[in-house]
Amino acid sequence: MSKSLLYLSHKDVAACSVTPHEAREAVLRAFRDHAAGRNRSLPKSALALGPGHAFQAMTAASEAQAIATVKWVASAPSLAGSTMPSVSALICVSDYATGAPLAILDGDEITLIRTAAMSAAAASLLAPPEARMIGFVGCGLQAHAHLAAFHDLHPGLTHALMLSRSRNSAERLAEAAAARGLASEIVDDADALLARADLVISMVPAAPGLRPFLDASRMKPAAFAAAVDTGRSWLPEALPAFDHLVTDSLAQSQAPYDVEGQPVTSVRFGHDLAALSQTPLADAGTKRSLFCFRGFALADLALAHLVLKKARAAGIGTSLPR
Repeated sequence: MSKSLLYLSHKDVAACSVTPHEAREAVLRAFRDHAAGRNRSLPKSALALGPGHAFQAMTAASEAQAIATVKWVASAPSLAGSTMPSVSALICVSDYATGAPLAILDGDEITLIRTAAMSAAAASLLAPPEARMIGFVGCGLQAHAHLAAFHDLHPGLTHALMLSRSRNSAERLAEAAAARGLASEIVDDADALLARADLVISMVPAAPGLRPFLDASRMKPAAFAAAVDTGRSWLPEALPAFDHLVTDSLAQSQAPYDVEGQPVTSVRFGHDLAALSQTPLADAGTKRSLFCFRGFALADLALAHLVLKKARAAGIGTSLPR
C-alpha cells in the first residue's frame, strides 16, 4: 500500500500552467488511444435533482498513461450575486496496474481546461481552417477558456462576437478578446451572430423557463459549432441543417439534448471523436458541423495525467499521509 497521496489544490493545478496546445493534444491522444483499445471508460453516472442541479461520477482507466481516474462533479444553479461556482469537482487518481491511490486533484480547473480542449480538439477535425470570426453565446468562465483554446488553434482569428444575458460578463470577455488583438463586439441578436461567425460556442446554463433560440439554418454553409451546453440552446427542429453531428462518444450519447435534458428526436449523431481522430472526414471544414458532448471521462484522465506529470516535475503539491 502506498504511504502517501499527492494533493493538488486549485492553486496547484493552475500553477502547472497547462497550455491550450498541451491540453488539446492530450485530449486528441486520449481519443486515439481509445480507438486503439489502450484505454477504457464508462458512460457517466448521473443523479439529476433538477434543472442545472446534479451529481455525476466519471470513471476511466488508461493502459497507455498507467493510471485510472474517477471524477466526482457536482453542478448547482448559481444564485444572483453568489460567488459560489456552479460546478465543483474532485479527481482521484490510482495506479493502473496495482490500483494504489496516487493523488487527489481539485477538478474545477481541470474541468475548465478539458472542456475547452475538447471543443478545440473537435474543431481541429471539423472547423473551417481559415476561420476569422468566433461567436460566444454565453460569456462566463468557459467562454474565457474557449477563447484561449480557439485563439491558440486559430491564431488567424480577427473578430469576436459576444451574446450574453449579463452585460458585465460580455464586457469582460470582450476585453479579454481585445487583449488578444481581436476586434470585439457585443451583440443582442442571435441570428446575426450565427450568420457572421465561422465558429460558434454555445454555453447557455440550464435554468427554469429556458427556451431554445439558436437556429442552425442561420449559420454559414461552412461553419463549426460547439454546444458546451449539450445542445439545450439550439432549436431541435433546425438541427438537421447541420451536415455533420459529432459527439465525444457514441457509447455515451446518441443525440443532442433539449432544455429538459432529454435526447432530441430530430437528429442523431453520426460520428464521435475516437473515430474521427483515426479517420477524419473527407469534407471536413467545408460543411456545417456541430460538436455536442456531455463530457468524456477519458479527457479528464488525460488532463489529470498531464497535470500530475507537471506537478511532480516542478515539486508542486502537498504530500498527505494515508
